[in-house]
Amino acid sequence: MEVKINRFFGPIVTFINGGDQLPWTSPDIIVGCEREVADANKGASDEGKNESIMRLSWALVHSKQPEDVQRGITMLEASLAKASSPLQQREKLYLLAVGYYRSGEYSRSRELTVQCLEIAPDWRQALSLKKAIEDRITKDGVIGIGITVTTIGLIAGGIIASLVRRK
Repeated sequence: MEVKINRFFGPIVTFINGGDQLPWTSPDIIVGCEREVADANKGASDEGKNESIMRLSWALVHSKQPEDVQRGITMLEASLAKASSPLQQREKLYLLAVGYYRSGEYSRSRELTVQCLEIAPDWRQALSLKKAIEDRITKDGVIGIGITVTTIGLIAGGIIASLVRRK
């Protein structure tokens, strides 16, 4: 019985929650990355510090916790101007796009993904994220239309019911 229910409701839940393929990180991974950054600040080279900060940024924007995602966005925005190569800029733009996607700012995420694809037009991760963003925007539009139509139907039904009662 449970299998039948999951088969019926599974696609509906996926539609509502979004079926993106982006990975999630756990709080343990974030704590490990934070330790790594702290250790790198004690004596690692600038390159080592930058790599550990990038790993922490990656973990934060892939978190399920909104405050972690926001922290990752802030870190990436602060470091974007310091990108020393197109590859670094591409990576930071992509991670920013993931962060904005996770925080529900789909138009900003799409802008960043387009910038990323200008640097690397065939990059599969960015192409995948762009598709997930567009799917999410479409889905949100469909849900919005459904809510509007339902509201209009309820109002029209209420008006008709009150007119029928008066007669």
